[in-house]
Amino acid sequence: MDIVVLAGGLSSERDVSFVTGSNVAKALRENGHRVILMDVFMGRGTEGEDITDWFARSEEVSTQVGAISETAPDLAAVKASREDKSDCFFGPNVIEICRKADIVFMALHGENGENGKVQAAFDLFGIRYTGSDYLGSALAMDKSLAKKVLTAGGVNMPRGFAIKKGIPSKQLPDFPCVVKPCCGGSSIGVSIANNQKEYDKALEEAFRWENNIVVEQYIRGREFSVGVLQGKALPVIEIAPVEGFYDYKNKYKAGSAVETCPAELSQAQTAQMQAQAELAASVLGLDTYARMDFLMDEDGRMYCLEANTLPGMTPTSLIPQEAAAVGLNYNELCEQLIRISMEKYAKRA
Repeated sequence: MDIVVLAGGLSSERDVSFVTGSNVAKALRENGHRVILMDVFMGRGTEGEDITDWFARSEEVSTQVGAISETAPDLAAVKASREDKSDCFFGPNVIEICRKADIVFMALHGENGENGKVQAAFDLFGIRYTGSDYLGSALAMDKSLAKKVLTAGGVNMPRGFAIKKGIPSKQLPDFPCVVKPCCGGSSIGVSIANNQKEYDKALEEAFRWENNIVVEQYIRGREFSVGVLQGKALPVIEIAPVEGFYDYKNKYKAGSAVETCPAELSQAQTAQMQAQAELAASVLGLDTYARMDFLMDEDGRMYCLEANTLPGMTPTSLIPQEAAAVGLNYNELCEQLIRISMEKYAKRA
């Protein structure tokens, strides 16, 4: 097949997206496909350029990718570096080449890739893509909205409330608490506050990234993640940061966290967490694949933290490790994500 792997964009997870995209593109090429890795914001070439032979020159026209830095990217600098200086989210030739592809593998992460806007645009252009549709993506991406929907659907989540920038909140936190951007990912802008001074600093940090944030009760305990493919949970993985909490640095720097899969839980605990992950995917309408993050406190109570509609596929990412635990290697996982997404479109035809 001819496949575009779409990465980059303008989210705080831009660099992570490139590494996901680079790994996916390599795997799909090894699987025999013609693959173009493309930065959705920068695009390639100039508007109106002849792109008829691009898949024949797929590696030549692909975006070149570096390593993930330990800090989030400077998005203002990214915008300023675009040659045509356009503020259009889709760079030159992105839509055109995606329309020529059999399917687009969505390697985007963060607000501008997982909030449903790209998916909705692709639906209008008749472009097939991997992952959930625009509605499920939008519901899952907004942590405040997702909390309401998931809680109503029977998924246990931490208590919390939302705050809009410039509007004083009438609700006060119970310390310790977690402060995080409403639509961010990779723990960027997330802080743990133990007192009012730390809380004020945490609010300032979170509002650097977004105008809407969420404040939640702090759950002290073990951290887990569960991938879901076509409604069926993968093995549970436990994440134990060597130092601090599972922040941006610990997520992507090798050796910063100890990850155990399958997690050392009782059969009953494993079944309960997997059932909660499957329920969360169902409630949000995530019908192809997703990943749910959990905390379990010292008394064994489980809390779903959030749903990720386009989970990372970097060398240290969680879903590839979970898939490996059931005998599905990285290349096979990428192929399966293509297959189940194509099957979704076949059913609609």
